[in-house]
Amino acid sequence: MSDRQVINFGCRLNIYEGEIIRQSLAAAGDADTIVINSCAVTGEAVRQARQTIRRLKRERPDARVIVTGCAAQVEAASFAAMPEVSRVVGNAEKLDAAALLGAAGDKDGRVRVGDIMAVRETAPHLLDGFAANTRAFVEVQNGCDHRCTFCIIPYARGNSRSVPAGLVIDRIKRLVDGGAQEVVLTGVDLTSYGPDLPGSPTLGSLVQRILRHVPALQRLRLSSIDSIEADPALIEAITGEARVMPHLHLSLQSGDDMILKRMKRRHSRADAVRFVEAVKAKRPEIAVGADIIAGFPTETDAMFENSLRLIADCDIVFGHIFPYSARAGTPAARMPQLPMPLRKARAARLREAAAQRLAAHLAAQAGRTIDMLVEKDGQSGHAADFTPAALDQPAAPGSIVRARVTGADAARLLATRA
Repeated sequence: MSDRQVINFGCRLNIYEGEIIRQSLAAAGDADTIVINSCAVTGEAVRQARQTIRRLKRERPDARVIVTGCAAQVEAASFAAMPEVSRVVGNAEKLDAAALLGAAGDKDGRVRVGDIMAVRETAPHLLDGFAANTRAFVEVQNGCDHRCTFCIIPYARGNSRSVPAGLVIDRIKRLVDGGAQEVVLTGVDLTSYGPDLPGSPTLGSLVQRILRHVPALQRLRLSSIDSIEADPALIEAITGEARVMPHLHLSLQSGDDMILKRMKRRHSRADAVRFVEAVKAKRPEIAVGADIIAGFPTETDAMFENSLRLIADCDIVFGHIFPYSARAGTPAARMPQLPMPLRKARAARLREAAAQRLAAHLAAQAGRTIDMLVEKDGQSGHAADFTPAALDQPAAPGSIVRARVTGADAARLLATRA
């Protein structure tokens, strides 16, 4: 095992930032260090981070454990109180190696967590490659200006801020020159890209500029988007540009209008259904994933059934489903709570419905030819629509290969080189 270890929890943006941290550790020569890059989206995510800290400290008692990320930002004192933890570093400071590791004579002691709401820019970090992934991630946005009642993330990430298009394009060119064939655009609230920049560009205009200025880029993928914020140029790129992958992950959260209002979401159920119908009418091969919360406070059986039907109505094949988890400091935590067993039972029903949708999606691919990005192990990977797939024989990691689908198991396609 390497004496420098970065453990990422949560979103794709954390993966991107974790790679910056990993490279910073290597450049600084810091040895015997574990960095926990935490997530705060649910109480369970925080619990898993604590559990991992304790386990790794037992396995490596001499290692220095540094905790950063969203959970560290909003719960700094509780992590600092853990005897296993050497240092707690906030989201704004974690990409600075000196702040992360602590310089000699550091007056901040064990905790270096600043005011995230005061951050106004997103730093233009450049990466030549990614050690643990065959696709590359590029941060184009950070923070969030919305205040969904269940969400603590704006207080962990700060206000929305965007990376200028020229810097984004330079990053992507550098990654493509280094051999990356697929790039994923990431952000906390990706579709809010641009209003803070001169001229107020949109995510759609950014995507179109990337495609125009980086012709060697084979595949461009979007992380989670908010469909109500999708601008016409983005929809045009998603439905009309072959290099934009036919996969959308939507932040839907519920299929019931009253629950959506209590969540302070900005879309209705009908908005979500119309969006999916519109993009799939123009590009039928688009595969849809979605975040859905089960058992939000005040959710009745009828409200839950609306979410259950949404899986079919939006043809959701990749469901990211979890029971509601109250986060201290959010309005939803003060609403009437449902019993946890009921939340878990509803989440299980949603997952079952999504699994049935995925099974039908997998079965429909039999006999088709796919373009598959091969992962590090040489045999697993993903089709253009992000369907997991497995090859019958190894191929070069990071390559895109043509493969014929011969069947499927419960979660992925089985394929042979075409």
